[in-house]
Amino acid sequence: MVNFIGTYECKADVKGRVMVPSALKSQMASVLNKGFVIKRSVFQPCLELYPMEEWNLLMEKMNKKNRFKKKNNDFIRRFSAGVKIVELDATGRLLIPKNLVEIANITKDVVLSSAINIIEIWDKDSYEKVIEEDAENFADLAEEVMGGEEDELS
Repeated sequence: MVNFIGTYECKADVKGRVMVPSALKSQMASVLNKGFVIKRSVFQPCLELYPMEEWNLLMEKMNKKNRFKKKNNDFIRRFSAGVKIVELDATGRLLIPKNLVEIANITKDVVLSSAINIIEIWDKDSYEKVIEEDAENFADLAEEVMGGEEDELS
């Protein structure tokens, strides 16, 4: 399992190619040759880049869902809509498919943000807006998510 660290600003060219910063690329070294899956985020106006191993673990979990429940089928369909396999090219660029560029409103300035085992890909303005909006409530959210007595941090 890979745990990515950091937030990186970079540029997208007109074809949707993003040069992955060397600090992030070195963190990806162990998973680079297996490829990645890119998809729209469920909760935010961004994209998610999964190393193939992480994607496969998620798909194993999803495959256990009962397909004879409409809700499960509807979720799987929406979750996997627009999913693409991508790789970094020889120069370290990631080509974001055009339909996903449009979904995430990616223009020129891009933020690659670690989210533990995946990378979120944001239009810079959207990223800054979400971070700013959530800043006021972050302390309450941190307490709710991480402050439970049943979960002890080491």
